[in-house]
Amino acid sequence: MNSNPTHHQDTPAGPATGWWTRATIYQVYPRSFADSDGDGIGDLPGITARLDHLVELGVDALWLSPFYPSPQADAGYDVADYRDVDPLFGTLADADRLIAEAHSRGLRVIVDLVPNHTSSAHRWFAAALAAAPGSPERDRYIFRDGRGPDGAQPPNDWQSVFGGPAWTRVTEADGRPGQWYLHLFDSGQPDLNWDNPEVREEFLEVLRFWLDRGVDGFRVDVAHGLIKQADLADWQEPQEILSGQEIDKPRPPMWDQEGVHEIYRDWRRLLDGYPDERILVAEAWVEPAERLARYVRPDEMHQAFNFEYLLAAWTAPAQYAVITRSLEATDAVGAPTTWVLSNHDVVRHASRLGLPMTGKRPNGIGIGDPQPDTALGLRRARAATLLMLALPGSAYLYQGEELGLPEHTTMPDEARQDPTWARGGHTERGRDGCRVPIPWEADAPSYGFGPTDASWLPQPSLWAEYALDRQRDTPGSTYELYRTALRLRREHGLGEGTLEWLASGDEVLSFRNGALTVLTNFGDAAVPLPAGSELVHASAPLDADGAVPTDVTVWVRPA
Repeated sequence: MNSNPTHHQDTPAGPATGWWTRATIYQVYPRSFADSDGDGIGDLPGITARLDHLVELGVDALWLSPFYPSPQADAGYDVADYRDVDPLFGTLADADRLIAEAHSRGLRVIVDLVPNHTSSAHRWFAAALAAAPGSPERDRYIFRDGRGPDGAQPPNDWQSVFGGPAWTRVTEADGRPGQWYLHLFDSGQPDLNWDNPEVREEFLEVLRFWLDRGVDGFRVDVAHGLIKQADLADWQEPQEILSGQEIDKPRPPMWDQEGVHEIYRDWRRLLDGYPDERILVAEAWVEPAERLARYVRPDEMHQAFNFEYLLAAWTAPAQYAVITRSLEATDAVGAPTTWVLSNHDVVRHASRLGLPMTGKRPNGIGIGDPQPDTALGLRRARAATLLMLALPGSAYLYQGEELGLPEHTTMPDEARQDPTWARGGHTERGRDGCRVPIPWEADAPSYGFGPTDASWLPQPSLWAEYALDRQRDTPGSTYELYRTALRLRREHGLGEGTLEWLASGDEVLSFRNGALTVLTNFGDAAVPLPAGSELVHASAPLDADGAVPTDVTVWVRPA
C-alpha cells in the first residue's frame, strides 16, 4: 500500500475551514428518539429534553429528520407544508425552543429538506389535480400523457425506488382516466418539476424561512434526483438507488443530471449571505467518489454523505481503497470528506457487519431471513467506528449506534410500516428495523423512550441490555467507547488532521493522523502493537500478551 500522505489540509482548490469540516454530527430520527407525551411517537419536546445526552456524548451538531406536516406515507419524507411542524411532533414554538436550547449548549442544528417531491397532500398537488392538463398548476409537477391509443400505459418504464411503477394515473375532473404523474418513491410523493422557475423560487423562500429561525444548515434529501433527463427515456436497469451497484453502469436518466448543480449554486449564494456559517449537506447516492465531489465544489454544497464508504466491505483492501479514493476526490475540490456507517435508511452496522460478506446487502432483515452474528457484528461495528472517528473530515453518527444497537431483525411483519414492504410485494422488509425507538432506561416503560409503554414500532425485549443507564460509566461499554473516542478525536484534532498511510498488508490497515497511529486488524491472527507505542484507546481488550486481536482497532502514540 501507499506509504505517502494521502490527505493534506493544503489542497489545490484551497481547503474549507469552517466548523463543519471537522464536526461530529448526530442524526436524530424524531419519531424514535424521545416521546414527551406518551403517544408512542417521538417529538420535538422529547428531543429538547434529551439534548444533554448529545453534549455528554461529545458531538458538535444534530441533524433532524423531517418533522413537517405530513400524511406520513413515508415517515415524514412526504411533506405537506415546508413551513410548519406536524402536530405529531409539536409546534413551531417547540422547534424554536429546540433550536434555542441546542444553541445554548453549543450544539448546531441541521434540518432535513425534501425538495425532490412533495406530499400528495400538499396544496400544490391538490391544485394540480383540480386543474387541466397543460395548466400552470400541473407544470409544478411531472405530469405526462400515457402511452398507447387510450393512454393506459405509463409514459415510460421507470420503477419506484419503493417497488412498482413510478407513475400513477389520475382521474380528471370530468371523471375520465387522465394523465400520469411521476413519483420516484411512494405514490404519495409526487416529483416536482425543477425546470419550473416557480418551484425554484418556492424553495429559496423555504430556505429563508428556516434560516431566519436560526437553523445552521440543511441536509438535502435525494439531492441527486431533482432534475430528470428531458426526454424521460426508458431505463431498463433495476432501480437500485441504495444498492451500491451502480458504479459501472451508465448514469440513469432520473439521477445525477447536470442541472442539479445550478440549483445548489443558487442555494449556496443564499446561505453565504447569512452569518455563522450555515451549511448544505447532500444526500446524493452518486458513485464514483470523483463524481460525488462535484456536489461539494467551492460554490455548491459544503458536504456530501459518503455512501461508498458506508457500503464498503469489511476488509483491509476495501477500506484502504474507499478511504483513499474519498480523500483524494474531495481534496481535489477543497472540501472535507464525510464518514458514515449507519442512518435511517440502512441496516444498522452492528448487524450489517455480522452478516456474511457475500451477496447483495439486504434492505431490511426479518423473521425467516438469515440472521446476523450479533457478537461478531458488534465487535466489528466497534472496530469500524474507532477507525472512522480517527479519519480526517466530518463524521456522522445515527441515533442509538453509541449504544451498540443492532437492527430489530425479528420484528413481526404485520408491524412493519415502511412503504417498501407493501409496494415491493412483501419481498424486502425495508427500513423499520433501524428505526425502532431507542432505549434510555432498562426498567422504565418503553425503555425510557416515553412515559408509557406505547411505541410506534415494537421494541425487542433485548433493548434493556443496551439501555443508556446500563452503559453510562460502565467500563468497556459501547457508550463509553464512543464518548472516549469523541473526546480524544477533539483533543487530538483528528477531524482537521492529515492522514498518512503506513505499511499495511491485506490483513492490517494502519495510518497516522497527527500524534496518533491507528491500526485495525482484519486478519485471523493477533498482531503486535507498533513498536515503541503505548495504547490510547481500543475497540476491545487486547490479548494477554498485549497483541491486537481480530476485528479490533487501536489508537496508539509513541511511548
